[in-house]
Amino acid sequence: MVTISLTWDDGADRSLGLPVYASAGAAGADLRANFPDRGAVVLEPGARALVPTGLRMAIPDGFEVQIRPRSGLALKHGITLPNAPGTIDSDYRGSLGVIVMNAGDQRFEISHGDRIAQMVVAPVMRADLVEVQALDDTTRGAGGFGSTGVSE
Repeated sequence: MVTISLTWDDGADRSLGLPVYASAGAAGADLRANFPDRGAVVLEPGARALVPTGLRMAIPDGFEVQIRPRSGLALKHGITLPNAPGTIDSDYRGSLGVIVMNAGDQRFEISHGDRIAQMVVAPVMRADLVEVQALDDTTRGAGGFGSTGVSE
């Protein structure tokens, strides 16, 4: 198990508590909207907003935190994260905000304390990036976008 150290932004509503895992098998811990002074943000269809969580974190070297949409919000309301998964690097110490987008066809209100996203802790492997003259051949080759799917 890895430890993520969390602290609060000035003015954040600490009564919302730290992110929590909703079940014993949950991979992601729920993040909540934290804007006690505004109360709510209304997203029209197609709109996006940066929603504060009131948190800052210290992630150990060798790890990242991925920010992902909540499946229920996506299915029921079309609420997603346009840069999913968002990555928080281990050397970032600023405020954690979540870019939320309304891909649905109805306006959607995000209220103070609403669960808006989930955070997943993941290991990071860095690669040695080297230039070569040619790449090895594979059966697939340069086939992309749908090249391995069922043909219609």
